[in-house]
Amino acid sequence: MKLKIDKESDTLYFRLDESQIVESEEVEKNVILNFNKDGKVVGIEMLNLSKVVSAQQLNNLQFETS
Repeated sequence: MKLKIDKESDTLYFRLDESQIVESEEVEKNVILNFNKDGKVVGIEMLNLSKVVSAQQLNNLQFETS
């Protein structure tokens, strides 16, 4: 899994695996799901991230597992 925040393009990209993306669908304004050939979600992209999350919240990004 990979999480990438690109401040220049103001996007967040969460990649679940490295399988090839064959289709993308905007499921909500500025939220795009990427699908592989089996129809499985393999990526999530959020555009215009700064309109949703403050810079302070991005600086305090937390990773949790249970």
